[in-house]
Amino acid sequence: MEMDSGEKRLNELGYKQELRREMSLFKTFAITFSTMSFFSGTPLYGPSLLYAGPASLIWGYVAVTFFTWFVGFAMAEICSSFPTTGSLYFWAAHLAGPRWGPFASWCCAWLETIGVVSGIGTQAYAGAQALQMIILLSTGTNKGGGYFVPRSVFVSIYICLTLIWAVLNSFALQVVAFLDVISVWWQVMGGFIVIIGLPLIASSTQSASYVFTHFETSPESTGIHSKPYAMILSVLLSQYCLYGYDSAAHLTEETKGADRTGPLAILSSIGITSAFGWAYLLALTFSIQDPAYLYDPNNETAGAFVPAQIIYDAFYRRYHSGTGAIIFLCIIWGAFFFCGLSNLTSAARVVYALSRDGGVPFSRIWIKIHPKHKVPTNAVWLCAAITIIIGLPILKLNVVYTAIISISTIGWVGGYAVPIFARLVMDEKNFKPGPFYLGRASRPVCLIAFLYICYTCCVFLLPNLYPLRWDTFNYAPVAVSAVLTLIMLWWVLDARKWFKGPVKNIDVQNGDI
Repeated sequence: MEMDSGEKRLNELGYKQELRREMSLFKTFAITFSTMSFFSGTPLYGPSLLYAGPASLIWGYVAVTFFTWFVGFAMAEICSSFPTTGSLYFWAAHLAGPRWGPFASWCCAWLETIGVVSGIGTQAYAGAQALQMIILLSTGTNKGGGYFVPRSVFVSIYICLTLIWAVLNSFALQVVAFLDVISVWWQVMGGFIVIIGLPLIASSTQSASYVFTHFETSPESTGIHSKPYAMILSVLLSQYCLYGYDSAAHLTEETKGADRTGPLAILSSIGITSAFGWAYLLALTFSIQDPAYLYDPNNETAGAFVPAQIIYDAFYRRYHSGTGAIIFLCIIWGAFFFCGLSNLTSAARVVYALSRDGGVPFSRIWIKIHPKHKVPTNAVWLCAAITIIIGLPILKLNVVYTAIISISTIGWVGGYAVPIFARLVMDEKNFKPGPFYLGRASRPVCLIAFLYICYTCCVFLLPNLYPLRWDTFNYAPVAVSAVLTLIMLWWVLDARKWFKGPVKNIDVQNGDI
């Protein structure tokens, strides 16, 4: 039998095939699309609308999509050349060269690990919040004495979702792949239902002028008086929604013809997710009935989840019933569920790959592969345990979700910057291109992508509410600084002596790497 092109390139890079290579392009796309999930930014819609109004939110999404394509093209080119499960940190090691490779690999690996693991927490929180609204509306709404889930129950839902994802990821990857195929159809069909149905159901809709040109800050609610600052914060939703496309790269050792299918999965996920995401934001914004009422703590959803109130108002004013709103929220909740499941799939592969190269404490435990299902089960449960731990502060603080989102975005997107920068500055003759190659366009594409990533990481460190208090403070800078300081100290004091980046597990002869 002819060797798969992805496996052949993997062997050239010094790795033997250990994971089961049976994923098709569609299944890899399904997991990547599910990880991105255009519904994922739903909890941020309310704050983003409040910062600067609809125009900044809508056009900000277009601007973010434009720059995201540069990052996607840069990563697709590198993925085509290095189709390995280690993806980002493997790329960083090889592109940075023998001198800087280990350090670049170390930084990238830990940024990526921080991002993907905390990303599970963002979906667990979003899923718990959506379920909180479903329960509230199903039991009579906030006005009718409905049950508003308290913090303790909220955290219990968060933990249960994480455990369910871990159990499902403990089975063969084909189980998750099958669920993610369902996820694609769930999000596509459900997306069409919400995007088309919501404006049609709404008894009245906002004008195009309001949606596309209305700019309005809310300093009395946010404490932010600077209009440019408010605009920057209003775009955070878009920057959070449009990443995660590297999931295709994490699955390349399990995908057929990964040097071709990996880049295609990355780019197709960006295209479809960005299109659906913008349409979803338009549907929500056009369907607003009363902008001021959305944030009223005495409204039907207690002012806790603005999209739920928009959907409820649309159905109640048309049919005098909230049943349709509950159904729509179930569609959105399902998207959160599938997204969290895929996030854990991706995170486990990152931890497995880094452990395989000795970069995680007690690596021997996390590299164990289930003998039957051929998945990194221990890595799955490690990611689940960390996700649960970082969610526990929800019991005391309302700003935990914002902090987790910021940490996830900074880590995940920051991890993209390392290999892209290495690709930007390396000598072109040292790069062995795969089937997907940008040629002369590579350097300008990488430069724009790198600068955009730096900007994104910076804005997620900014305070997003004023005045600064314990219950409004953005804890992401503290958390990220603490973790990165420990990682850098570990590098300086110990890891630099033994960590050499990706460790080959086969001998390569006459292989151009």
